Amino acid sequence: MYTRREFGKIAIAGLVLPRFVDAAGIDSKVNGVRLGVQTYSFRDLPRVGGDAIDPILDAMKACGVGECELFAPQVEPVFNAGRGAPPAEVQKMRDVARAWRLETPLDHFTQIKKKFDAAGISIYAYNYSPNASYTDAEIDRGFEMTKALGAGVITASTTLDVAKRIVPFAEKHRMIVAMHGHSNIKDPNEFATPESFAAAMKLSKYFKVNLDIGHFTAANFDAMAYIREHHADITNLHLKDRKKNQGENLPWGQGEAPIREVLQLLKREKWPIPAYVEYEYRGAGTSVEEVKKCFAYAKQSLA
Repeated sequence: MYTRREFGKIAIAGLVLPRFVDAAGIDSKVNGVRLGVQTYSFRDLPRVGGDAIDPILDAMKACGVGECELFAPQVEPVFNAGRGAPPAEVQKMRDVARAWRLETPLDHFTQIKKKFDAAGISIYAYNYSPNASYTDAEIDRGFEMTKALGAGVITASTTLDVAKRIVPFAEKHRMIVAMHGHSNIKDPNEFATPESFAAAMKLSKYFKVNLDIGHFTAANFDAMAYIREHHADITNLHLKDRKKNQGENLPWGQGEAPIREVLQLLKREKWPIPAYVEYEYRGAGTSVEEVKKCFAYAKQSLA
């Protein structure tokens, strides 16, 4: 199934993490460091035929980016009842979304993989984020979707309570689920602190960390120290710049996240951790133009 990946022997409790293998396609590796993009970065792109796949592929080719973490809402139709919608309307939309996830043939996702393969672009991870409203069937289906897309990792913006429900499905499918952290350190149910990541990894050997160095910095933690200590447990990084003390997202180089230092650390230590641009600040240009700027910053940092 994984035509452009091999499984590297990064043994963690007997677990094997997926690695990327260079293939005929877009090569966005710089001095040994794998650069890519979280496709949420292209959230302003129009949808074509119900999803954003074709515009995303065009954007990635324009940016010269060869691998990604694919954002699930860009694969799905728009399921949004609108801000302030009455509870009945919200529930109706949840039911529509659930039906789509459970009833859409897996071949739909296989066809998306073929589009990425044809473009020479790898889907390393599928960003599928169950919340408390998801049924067990929807959680299970996320693993099947991920396999059909050819990805080896699920990244999830979720909570500790929901992570506990994900455990049996990660075990069933023998697939890594990496918890994505934000900067909400006040809610112990959220993933933000080193302790919250540790709590998740105690639940299952298949649970790892998708570290966002911008959010981690905004929460006043040291991304460099965490990566040094836990690099074997990190599936991929999100690169963005924020100020400490819950500071806002800023153009790269204007915040306090150690983007350059982290990239140099990956280069020096030769750790096979993908580092993905996640464009989230308010840029002056289009998402494609801003991702190009971020990518150029990353490449310059690795020169």
